[in-house]
Amino acid sequence: MLAGALVLLVAVAAVRLTSRSGLPSLLLYLAIGMVLGRDGLGVEFSDAELTQVLGYAALVVILAEGGLGTRWQDIRPAVPAAAALATVGVGVSVGVTAAGAHFLAGLPWESALVMGAVVSSTDAAAVFSVLRRVPLPRRLAGILEAESGFNDAPVIILVVAFSATDHATGHWHVLLGEMVLELAVGLAVGLVVGRVGALALRHVALPASGLYPIAVLALAVLAYAAGALLHGSGFLAVYVAAVLLGNARLPHRPATRGFADAVAWVAQIGLFVLLGLLVDPDALWNDIGPALLVGGALTLVARPLSVVVALLPFRLPWREQVMLSWAGLRGAVPIVLAIIPVVGGVEDSDRIFSVVFVLVVIFTLLQGPTLPWLARRLGLAGSEQAVDVDIESAPLDRLRGHLLSVTIPGASRMNGVEVRELRLPAQAAVTLVVRDGTSFVPQPDTVLRHGDELLVVATDAVRDAVERRLIAVGRGGKLAGWLGRGGSTGLRGQRE
Repeated sequence: MLAGALVLLVAVAAVRLTSRSGLPSLLLYLAIGMVLGRDGLGVEFSDAELTQVLGYAALVVILAEGGLGTRWQDIRPAVPAAAALATVGVGVSVGVTAAGAHFLAGLPWESALVMGAVVSSTDAAAVFSVLRRVPLPRRLAGILEAESGFNDAPVIILVVAFSATDHATGHWHVLLGEMVLELAVGLAVGLVVGRVGALALRHVALPASGLYPIAVLALAVLAYAAGALLHGSGFLAVYVAAVLLGNARLPHRPATRGFADAVAWVAQIGLFVLLGLLVDPDALWNDIGPALLVGGALTLVARPLSVVVALLPFRLPWREQVMLSWAGLRGAVPIVLAIIPVVGGVEDSDRIFSVVFVLVVIFTLLQGPTLPWLARRLGLAGSEQAVDVDIESAPLDRLRGHLLSVTIPGASRMNGVEVRELRLPAQAAVTLVVRDGTSFVPQPDTVLRHGDELLVVATDAVRDAVERRLIAVGRGGKLAGWLGRGGSTGLRGQRE
């Protein structure tokens, strides 16, 4: 327990260092694991099968947190492009990278195909962390978010198929059919679990607010397990279910996201430290050359070509295609996937793991810190957009109502709006405003400001309408609805 607590504290302190330097925190976590390992403090760990199981569990939590924090309105226009990148783009990337691993690194075709599949998935945790630092246009950020959530599923199917037997890759049409079937089952399970879970949590008042985050995370894990047991893609199921739950305006939504974020951090720290323990540092030096060759083929040829081919029907500007090509970050996912051939006893599996490990470290060091600079050079950074107000809902079961806590962020257009101009339904009212640490009961002509926190009481019947109206005003200001921005036409009818 002492060692675990010290590792967590060091890892938490490392986050601040990496946030200042622009380096992804995964590199420090890997370094911590290597320092603790056999060539450092002498901790012996070589159980690849246990690492694979724990790695899958960590990826489920990371994908769940990413889905809960994804706004559907941002990724909805990007879903077709992201789906193309996660299927057609992955296919192109696997083929080109496998050719590079065969001709440049000297791997046999069977091992080269495994290598190509392993490194062709972008890492959700790395992409989500970068998007928090680099404000990209909504369409571009939506494509990156959705792609990182979608592409784990087809890549894992390919890695398992290529790692199974030598003849697994012979019947490509069978493999393609199985992939389509697994993705369809995973999508269906995610939709069912997400919708049913959201409906249940919105209509069942739990006795303690801390139970809501636990229930949401349990539903996400349920989606993964159900999808896997039905021979579908559990990773697609957990991401889809988490997106639905995260956009369902559940009670105590900010608390749920905070809980999921904390659990995802623990999962990332534990996963990367474990991977650092598993690797053999002596073997890494011999694989720096092959890692540079395969990583160069992946980053400079396979990824740009997959972006161009997959997004050809969408006619994206070349600047956005360049950014998508460079932002295809690798992280925990390729390293975890590289354990699959090790467990399966695939030829050259130890070498594949070492090459992937070195590749991830080197190219994360190269790509991560340069993304903000590239976004500025391409004119894609710093776009000013309205930010939605943050609404937390607490059910008042016995009173048949809801208490909404609303925070007005800095970029919200609710700034300067009077309370009466919110035009809430008659069954709702702003009862309290907290400004600069001082609370007061607002008047109809009270002007709202950035940073204000509001308490809004609403009955069950108008709770959803109140949330829609508050979000609409946050996006469009006092004239939202009158100018056709949505969210208030129905409300005017309710008030009348």
